[in-house]
Amino acid sequence: MRKILVSAGEASGDLYASLVVQELRRLMPGVEFFGCTGPRLRTAGVRTVVDAASLAVVGLVEVIAHIPRIYGEFRKLLCAAEAERPDLALLTDSPDFHLRVARKLHRQGIPVVYLVAPQAWAWRKGRVKEMRRNLRRLLCIFPFEEEFFTRHGVPTTYIGHPLAGLVRPALTRNEFFKKHRLAAERPLISILPGSRRGEAARHMPALLDAVDRIYREQAVNVVLPASTTTGTAFFQEYMGQECIGRERIGRSPIRVIEGESWDAMAHSDLALAASGTVTVEAALLGTPMVTYYKVTGLSWFMGKFLVDIPFYSMVNLIAGRAVVPELMQDQMTGENLAREALRLLGSGREREEMKAGLAEVRQKLSGRSGAPERAALAIQEILEGQVTHVS
Repeated sequence: MRKILVSAGEASGDLYASLVVQELRRLMPGVEFFGCTGPRLRTAGVRTVVDAASLAVVGLVEVIAHIPRIYGEFRKLLCAAEAERPDLALLTDSPDFHLRVARKLHRQGIPVVYLVAPQAWAWRKGRVKEMRRNLRRLLCIFPFEEEFFTRHGVPTTYIGHPLAGLVRPALTRNEFFKKHRLAAERPLISILPGSRRGEAARHMPALLDAVDRIYREQAVNVVLPASTTTGTAFFQEYMGQECIGRERIGRSPIRVIEGESWDAMAHSDLALAASGTVTVEAALLGTPMVTYYKVTGLSWFMGKFLVDIPFYSMVNLIAGRAVVPELMQDQMTGENLAREALRLLGSGREREEMKAGLAEVRQKLSGRSGAPERAALAIQEILEGQVTHVS
C-alpha cells in the first residue's frame, strides 16, 4: 500500500492540503495518509502524528519562545517518516518549518512536493537554493510565481489558487442577517483579526477602538467570524466575558460567530482584514476591505531590512497596484482603521473603484481552475515515475 506524508502548519494550508488529499483519494484509491494535520486534514482521513495547532506562530521574534516545542514536533514527524517510509511527502506552506522537514526527507530519499510557494521573491531569497536541491516539485498558487522559481531552477508548476471557484456564501444576505439578528437597514462590517491566537490578540485592541469610533459616527452591524484555530472561546477569554456566542463583546456592537467567514464577508459592505489568506478570500468574494498587520517591534525592525516588495497585501501584489489600503505596524491604529472604514462606507464611488480592482484580482486568480485536481495529477505523475510538467 502506498503511503503519503501530508503536513500543514496553519488553517489555510490545512484547507488546501485537504482538497488535494480528496483528489488523490479519487485518483488513487487505497493510498494511506499520515502527518501533521489540522481539522480539515483529519476530516479528510489523514492520520495525525502532529497537531498543526502546535505550529501556529508568526513573527521573527515571537517564534523564539516556542522553538523547543516546535523542534519536538519536528522530530516526531521525522521519526514517523523514517518508521513508515512514505512514497512521497506533500508539505504545505509554513516554510520555516517545512523547508527544514524537506531537507531531512530528501536525505531519506523521499520525494517532496511543496504546495504554496515560500515568498522567496519577497525576502530570504537564499531559500531558493535549498528548494532547488530538496524539492521534486513546487506547486505555486499565484500567477507571478512560476516564472520566478523556474528562472531560479526550481521545478515549478502553477496550479492556480485552490480557493478560486470554491469561495462562496452558503446563505443569502437575508438569511445571514436573520440568523444573527442583524439590523437590515445598517451596513455590515466583518472583523477578521487573523486565524492565529497570537496575531488576533495583537490586532484586537486597535480593532475594538476602531469599531467604537465607527459606531459613534454611524450605526453599523459588526460581526467577527472566529476561525477554527482561535474559536469563540478565545475571544470570550480575551474580553473576560462569560458568554459570547451570538452576544456582543462587552458594550461593543461586535457579534462573535463560530466560523461562517465566507458568509460574513460575502454579505459585508466592508471588511477589516488582517493581511493574509483572508484578504484573498475577500477579493474572490468582491468585498471592499481595509488591510492591516502588526508584529512585535523587533520583528518589524528586522523585517524591514529583509523584505523587498512594493506592497504587503497579497491583493495589491497580485493587482500590481494599490487596490486596498494597507495599515501596517504603527499605522495600524483604531483611529486610522476607523478613518479608512468611514471613508469607504461614505463614498460609493471609491467602493465601486475598489470592487473593480478586486474583480481584476479575482480574474487573475480564476484564470486556471481546478487547482486541487492539478496538484493531485502532479503528485500522481511523480509516484508513477512521470515527472513531467502539468500544463
